[in-house]
Amino acid sequence: MALSAALLPEFEMEMANTRKTLERVPDDKFDWKPHTKSMTMRQLAVHVAFFPNWMTETLDKASFDYAPEGGEGYKTPEVNSRKELLEVFDRDLAKARESLKAASDAHLMETWTLLAGGKTIFAMPRIAVLRGMVMNHMIHHRAQLGVYLRLNDIPVPALYGPSADEQA
Repeated sequence: MALSAALLPEFEMEMANTRKTLERVPDDKFDWKPHTKSMTMRQLAVHVAFFPNWMTETLDKASFDYAPEGGEGYKTPEVNSRKELLEVFDRDLAKARESLKAASDAHLMETWTLLAGGKTIFAMPRIAVLRGMVMNHMIHHRAQLGVYLRLNDIPVPALYGPSADEQA
């Protein structure tokens, strides 16, 4: 079985769980945050919603420099509503799915590099980036978003089984 085919069921499950979580983010709580050092709900939700885009960037390019010398650094796109959040997520999800389906084992084993100002932050096989820096990182922040929902008395979706708010 191809690596992409083996990864696809996990990808589909985690993206469906992510969408269920993003669907709960209320427009009127976008600027809420639990602590002065924390991201706002908007910042966190946008961060989570853009993981499919990062998957496509990893699959379709050899590297990404988020702060290129002499160029404009990475900026989080502006999202002002749950509707916009889901539109971005769904659009990028479709692209990520197609890029993943098309990826050969050889392509997934090629080195991908994250750069800042031309300096290597890390370099590893694409498959490791997809699992560690995309999927696992997304799951981590999705869990944070679940805590934000709980702290605002917004029902937390059942993801891997029942939550305190809903049955699976």
